[in-house]
Amino acid sequence: MSFIKEFKEFAVRGNLVDTAVAFVMGASFGKIVSSFVDGIVMPLVGMLTGGVDFNDKKWVLKDAIPEVKDAAGKVIEKAVLEVSVKYGTFLTNLIDFIIVAFAVFLVIKAINKMKKQEEAPAPAGPSSTDQLLIEIRDALKK
Repeated sequence: MSFIKEFKEFAVRGNLVDTAVAFVMGASFGKIVSSFVDGIVMPLVGMLTGGVDFNDKKWVLKDAIPEVKDAAGKVIEKAVLEVSVKYGTFLTNLIDFIIVAFAVFLVIKAINKMKKQEEAPAPAGPSSTDQLLIEIRDALKK
């Protein structure tokens, strides 16, 4: 089998296509959730907490130092960037994750419920009357 033919069979296989579609839909869903959290949830949380914007929240460990130049424009001291822990962005992303995880949980739960409904119950054994008749028939055959 040629390499290209083998690759074509692999690429067109149902599981790979389903996975690709799920990946694209998941990425789009993630963007929708991020937009929802950034545009609706966090402003509401900010209003409830007195106008706090969580994306700006951070703990500054070391302040930034601006660049120092002499009169000729020569750099005497280089600038140092601020060192901070941006916990507000982390909280926003955590809320994003919780919403996505909850949505995935609901989808998986619905799929499992549908699978259980599709599974036909095992055929029941013969009733007690039928069982008695079977025993009588077997006894007469002897």
